[in-house]
Amino acid sequence: MTAVAVRGVGTSTFGRFPGTRPETLAWAAVAEAMRDADTSPSDIDAVYVGTVFGPPGIAARVVRSLGIHNAPIVTIEAACASGTAAYHEAVAAIVSERFGTVLAFGIEHLSSMFTAGAIIPEATDAEGAADLALPALYALQANRYIHLHGATPEAIAQVAVKNKYHGSLNPRAHLAGGTPTLDEVMASKLIADPLTLLQCCPSSDGAAAAVIGPARRIGADVEVLASVALSGGRWEGGSDDFFGVRSIGLAADRAFAEAGVGREVVDVLEVHDAFTIGEILTLEALGLCKPGEGADLAVTGHTSLGGAQPVNVSGGLLARGHPLGATGLAQIAEIVWQLRGDAGPRQVPRARIGLVETAGGGAAGVDVNNIVVTLLGRT
Repeated sequence: MTAVAVRGVGTSTFGRFPGTRPETLAWAAVAEAMRDADTSPSDIDAVYVGTVFGPPGIAARVVRSLGIHNAPIVTIEAACASGTAAYHEAVAAIVSERFGTVLAFGIEHLSSMFTAGAIIPEATDAEGAADLALPALYALQANRYIHLHGATPEAIAQVAVKNKYHGSLNPRAHLAGGTPTLDEVMASKLIADPLTLLQCCPSSDGAAAAVIGPARRIGADVEVLASVALSGGRWEGGSDDFFGVRSIGLAADRAFAEAGVGREVVDVLEVHDAFTIGEILTLEALGLCKPGEGADLAVTGHTSLGGAQPVNVSGGLLARGHPLGATGLAQIAEIVWQLRGDAGPRQVPRARIGLVETAGGGAAGVDVNNIVVTLLGRT
């Protein structure tokens, strides 16, 4: 089986850019990734694109303007995991030797007048019929977590304090300037009890990209140790499982088995923290701690920069922002920079193995639409 590497990555700045075309954001990310990989347009054999609300033809317009011709383009919509799903398919194309060099990029422009700014529950689904949007669904999970495990709302909110501090060290983050205290997070506008405004990710514009190819084991290549993509399992309101936990756990088990490493060797993680409780439940699902212990990880500093296993040092969705289709590839870019030692003031010392997890939700009856877990390494 062909060993695969991320050869280059790039991102735009994240924020709200209503006067900027989404193609412009994509060009910035893709051009940076191709320079980083020392790859020319003629080297690209295929393009995989992740987007949720991207206008029809956006992939072709981006590729055309970059001078990439005659390469097949595949556009993927997998909710919040769209970008990581595009990356996963790019990796699979290299493993199977279907293509030699593949470009994956994600793009979202949520400030556009043509989008709602977030994924709205489908009215024909149970949650949509009940007007149960994702903030409310996560709030229900937070309340159940507090009830079952005795966690405090303050412990859950500490995730936002941590990630927004991390984001203050990332000049490309949507909320790069904010370092709120715990009191300020708790006092911000209540969105869905117990989740306050600062415990919810912003709706962002942005793009991210990666160039994938056979591992050369030279230069700045970062090896893909494992990549697993799954659809969600059946999940009803009466389930004993928290939303997404079962599918995330299954994907993680398969990824660690594929990579042949244990959870304890992971040095840095980028996980789906659209809401504070999401990071807590994800870390439990990944097996970094036992159920009920996830709320302590940010409080004790375990997941902070300088801790044993820093999580979302880019700022995560809570601070870097959440431009849906671009999010997963932005996570990939951050881990690549970390493993290379290129992350500047937010660098995790001696990081050698990193993990990315992205979950896409929004459909009733399954615990998550799509889940991707990938492990990256550099020796």
